[in-house]
Amino acid sequence: MAMIQVTPKAVEKIRQAFMKQGVSGGLRLGVQGGGCSGLSYLIKFEPQARPADKVFEFGGVKIFVDPKSLLYLDGTTLDYTETLMHSGFSFHNPHAKTSCGCGTSFTA
Repeated sequence: MAMIQVTPKAVEKIRQAFMKQGVSGGLRLGVQGGGCSGLSYLIKFEPQARPADKVFEFGGVKIFVDPKSLLYLDGTTLDYTETLMHSGFSFHNPHAKTSCGCGTSFTA
């Protein structure tokens, strides 16, 4: 079974973002062509899942992933990191052979 994990810290940041934006539904995680390494991650609010989506739930937060993206994201953990230089969501993807310096694109 394909699986994605979301850390408790990321769940809390997603929940805060939904409240701040005044939206409901779920968070779409995906992969699209582009970025400096060939594929880039997609994160956006969605009011509801699409019929073919795999839906994951963590602490009441729903994550929607389309079947094509799931091929690249299976086994991935979404985390939220905060450092002096950067704060934001980060993907720990076992399928990424290389990734760019900004961490938003990768090669599978």
